[in-house]
Amino acid sequence: MLKRIFLSALSTFSLTLVLLFVLSSDLGAYFLSEENKEKQKLPPSFLQYEVVVTATRIETPAKEIASSITVISQKDLEKTKKLSVLEVLGDVLGLDIIQNGGSGANASVFIRGSNSEHVLILIDGVEMNDPISPSRSYDLAHLSLANVEQIEILRGPQSTLYGSDALGGVINIITKKGEGKTKLFFETSGGSHQTWGQQAGINGSTGSYHYSLGISHFSSQGISAASVTYLGNSERDAYQNLSLSGQFGFTLKNNLDINFILHSIISKTNIDNYGGAYGDDPNNIQDYRSLYLKGELRALLLKNRWEQKIGISFINSDRHHENSTDNTHLFDSEKGEFRSKKLKLDWQNNFFIHPTHTLTFGINLDEEQGDSEYFSDGIWGPFTSRFPLRKAQTAGIFAQEQLRMADQFFATLGLRLDHHRQAGWALTYRLAPAYFWEKTKTKFKATLGTGFKSPSLYQFFAPPTFWGPIGNEKLKPEKSTGWDMGVEQLFFNGKFIFGLTYFHNLYQNLISFDFNQGYINIGRARTRGIEILAEARPAEYVLLRTTYTRLEAKDLDSDSTLLRRPKDKLAATFNFNIRKWFVCLSAVYAGKRMDQDFSALPYPRVALPSFTLLDATVLFDLDSHLQVFSRLENILNQKYEMVFGYGTKGFSAYGGLKIQF
Repeated sequence: MLKRIFLSALSTFSLTLVLLFVLSSDLGAYFLSEENKEKQKLPPSFLQYEVVVTATRIETPAKEIASSITVISQKDLEKTKKLSVLEVLGDVLGLDIIQNGGSGANASVFIRGSNSEHVLILIDGVEMNDPISPSRSYDLAHLSLANVEQIEILRGPQSTLYGSDALGGVINIITKKGEGKTKLFFETSGGSHQTWGQQAGINGSTGSYHYSLGISHFSSQGISAASVTYLGNSERDAYQNLSLSGQFGFTLKNNLDINFILHSIISKTNIDNYGGAYGDDPNNIQDYRSLYLKGELRALLLKNRWEQKIGISFINSDRHHENSTDNTHLFDSEKGEFRSKKLKLDWQNNFFIHPTHTLTFGINLDEEQGDSEYFSDGIWGPFTSRFPLRKAQTAGIFAQEQLRMADQFFATLGLRLDHHRQAGWALTYRLAPAYFWEKTKTKFKATLGTGFKSPSLYQFFAPPTFWGPIGNEKLKPEKSTGWDMGVEQLFFNGKFIFGLTYFHNLYQNLISFDFNQGYINIGRARTRGIEILAEARPAEYVLLRTTYTRLEAKDLDSDSTLLRRPKDKLAATFNFNIRKWFVCLSAVYAGKRMDQDFSALPYPRVALPSFTLLDATVLFDLDSHLQVFSRLENILNQKYEMVFGYGTKGFSAYGGLKIQF
């Protein structure tokens, strides 16, 4: 049935292309008055405020957004001199990251205490979560900042706009769109752990064409993934990454655009067998390759009151794992291949009915597939595990209403219906009102929404073993209900900002593993807490920002604290920019968290101590074309663990230069 729907949608897509081309030509001119041919999508007032996309799937002033969202702009990214998406997420409000070792090691992110698989990762609005991952999560370890324009982190359930996997929140990585004269740059840096990084890029526009292309290379001898504070761990685990990202587009007619996006990753990571004593392994290698392609057509019709976006995206990922015998493991070896693909058709319609009223309607169709092979050998003999090629199709339809009244009251209402061929139906909703009191510069906001996550291919179809069943084709989607409410206050004409938000999320139908039954829906969890933001700009060249998150994350079935989530997280940043100098000092405090020791039965719970990380970045512009910089990390040389038994970097120093034209 879904196959017929998909073919029907492709036919509709083809017919729509023809229709749009006709409307964009002379016939389209009949509907377009001369004075309205500019591509205005929002009232002129949006130019006065920061604009975000992820919260509503359409460019919207931050003033009108009730959702809790953090924006990391291109200017912010440029000044950090960091090379990966994971690195810049470390101090974000309401967000925690963990990594099983140094650069390239498996990395996860929690939003407001959610599981990592409950965070949806997007690149230019396309879902990147890996279908062959056991829980369909995404490994953030390999995403470079090459050609990245902006990162938006949206907290709370977001399935109404984005479907499955967005139970806890969304991270959207937006790539650059070329504009203006051609700009070229080259940047190189190096330092501790024999680390080297290079980036180069070109972007601009001419006539009806725009283009941007970025390439990056990173290599490091790294640290031991299994922490050297435990016996038997001394070998460093190296990492290499080559990434390419580009966006190209052109205007066919005055109101018809076509855009193409590509993103490619090739990486190689040395890993260890496990964290803790004697987890070291000198030749445990993981190769990862990923290719993402997207084509999108955008049209403005009926006097620019109807915007259509039709996109097709394709993602292909391949992970190869090999661990041969060696001097420390004379008899044990393993080898694995994990392959996945995802094809998606997305059709979004924005109707600008009135400056006070915008209606968005969309349809999503996607198919994911994955297969894997795993072989191991040892003193107990050979073992083989094969996951045959499996596919799953999903169809979703959503509608969203945006209201603006007197430039003071704003509300977003949304409803979505999804059908997963195996898991069945899922209905989600979202309500997000905000009120801005202009006289006092006070914003009151609240949201209420639901989310869902369809079971992964592995959770559905993993074949049974000698010890019992694994996959369960009767699984139902995981669900979440979340709400928050808060206030934002501006003082002294925006020179000081204060924000306070309380949040509460309830997770139900969580998928757990039972040795007798395999995967089953039994889990329940609750996360709640507060988020505080204080930002001061006493002068144009000084910025002080502090954020604090207090989190309670509990497994309601066992009445225990969820693992690896700190109760307290405090981040502070001081930026100083004068003449040709820019200095940034940043500190992050993460409180005590609970974890498990998986190297010893029966996997006892352990407490990981709190830690404080202090970093610094210094930039100096020699002239308009040449910049030199230095970056210091973990200045206090803190000894800490994000995951029990796994290593983290001590004091590290890096330096480099950037040339731009």
